[in-house]
Amino acid sequence: MPDIFNDFSPRGLVGVIKANLFEHYDYLGHSPAADVHEDGHLKWILTGIPSPFMNNVVKTQLASGEVEEVIRQTLVDFRSRNVTMVSWWAEPGSQPADLGEHLLANGLSYTDGGPGMAVDLQALNELPIPPGFTVQWVEDLEMLRGFARIAAFNFGAPEADEVAFKLMAGLGHDLPLRNYVGYLNGQPVATAELFLGAGVAGIYWVSTLPDVRGLGIGSAVTQVPLQEAREMGYGVGILHSSPLGFGVYRRLGFTEYCRMSHYIWMSE
Repeated sequence: MPDIFNDFSPRGLVGVIKANLFEHYDYLGHSPAADVHEDGHLKWILTGIPSPFMNNVVKTQLASGEVEEVIRQTLVDFRSRNVTMVSWWAEPGSQPADLGEHLLANGLSYTDGGPGMAVDLQALNELPIPPGFTVQWVEDLEMLRGFARIAAFNFGAPEADEVAFKLMAGLGHDLPLRNYVGYLNGQPVATAELFLGAGVAGIYWVSTLPDVRGLGIGSAVTQVPLQEAREMGYGVGILHSSPLGFGVYRRLGFTEYCRMSHYIWMSE
């Protein structure tokens, strides 16, 4: 088992909220369906799913004299690959120090991002499970197709279900990543993903079909993977919230510790 993170200081939690995210992106890049570039100066990971959070520039180490040309050529490359949305991260340590200004000058938009949140898994609020609702982890390709179909729909891109399926199929069903499907009266209606990285349990791909929202399904499909991570010995759960999920995560006991600020590029 990897080292378990147990530093509950705000600074420590901010660090693992971000570290788990970037380890998650790196892991997605291991799928044969992902497109990855790394040359020591620039690293990006593309999944082809039309969401800025599924296509990311995660490392930038450039000299001031070359940054403009590299940014322009990288965006040209993304267009040639039919990528329409990308997040470009400019975390502390990125070079040049004024990377954000160069990104803005090349048409990217700054976003303060969603809340980065964490919870002590020993203090997780275990909310009631709706009647008729069960959560199972994905163990075969048939279940994975259901997962991909629901997740793609909730990305706002139902046509990307096959892309999402191929991405996840290329990673298999073993930890550190585990996908979950939630069933209401036997019908698949929700998804979640558990990723174990940076010593914490990260939650991703939480989604509930619109016609069954408001029933407590979102909290249930989130808390089950966290309970399983706690049984494995993990002490901290983290996630990155959308506006829709913020209240759900607060009820589970999550607290906001940072904002996931980044730059977004969208093709014309």
